[in-house]
Amino acid sequence: MNLLNVGTVAFDTVETPFGRREKITGGAAYFTSWAASYFVDQVRLVSIVGADYPQSEIDAMQARGIDTSGLEIKKDGKTFFWEGKYLDNMNARETITTDLNVLDDFNPILPEHYKDSQYIMLGNLTPQIQLQVIEQLTTLPKIIALDTMNFWMDIALEQLKTVLQRVNLLTINDEEARQLSGEYSLVKAADIIHQMGPEILVIKKGEHGALLFNEGQIFMAPALPLRRVADPTGAGDTFAGGMMGYLAMTDDTSFANIKRAVIHGSAMASFCVEDYSIGGLKNLSPEKIKRRIEAFKMLTAF
Repeated sequence: MNLLNVGTVAFDTVETPFGRREKITGGAAYFTSWAASYFVDQVRLVSIVGADYPQSEIDAMQARGIDTSGLEIKKDGKTFFWEGKYLDNMNARETITTDLNVLDDFNPILPEHYKDSQYIMLGNLTPQIQLQVIEQLTTLPKIIALDTMNFWMDIALEQLKTVLQRVNLLTINDEEARQLSGEYSLVKAADIIHQMGPEILVIKKGEHGALLFNEGQIFMAPALPLRRVADPTGAGDTFAGGMMGYLAMTDDTSFANIKRAVIHGSAMASFCVEDYSIGGLKNLSPEKIKRRIEAFKMLTAF
């Protein structure tokens, strides 16, 4: 099984209490694709970069089984760039620079062989672009997952609600869930968001794990306590990639299996935060991933 993954491929400059890295590779779709590549035969990437993006990174993605047919390379533009600084507790960050560059006029066109994808991850882009991707599909997918943020709730709420009617799964953080629903209680928030369309809701809580809501059932996945946390950038996207990659691999959308998918996503995110960019996601073995899953089982069993 494959996974269609739409989002950003970017350069990041990141400063944390443990160091600073200049212009390293990043972007939501970049993290998601690398995480999912450990589970599915093929990740179908849709994104855009400029002529400044290194061919070596594209080659590395292809070597991981990431199909880059949908990666547009704009020869007369620069790649999307983000710079941010994390506070001492690593739970909050300050955005210093956001240069959209080629992303400013991104018009995603799905290659023909992408259009029958059964599992789809729509990264944090404008609702208009997310809807545009959905409308290019030629078959009804089993799961369309969507990520969004409070910025789109502020400036494009009605468009976002239109897209939500077309998706099965929504991933947002607790602050965004409260804003979207107007409810402080996350249980009440989930009820309202379900009515907007997504029957599956995953609320990300950073170092406190994630909450899964589906058909009146609730599951809480912890975050794994780690000795080293170097950089949280991309952790949420890595979580989404691991979760959706596992769902696509198993081709099972039961609540029991979605719970397992959430744990696999959490495991991949725990690798991500241990290094900058995708340093923590490179060269993982099935055995190492299995051991990390076992660590989650030991953490939650009683």
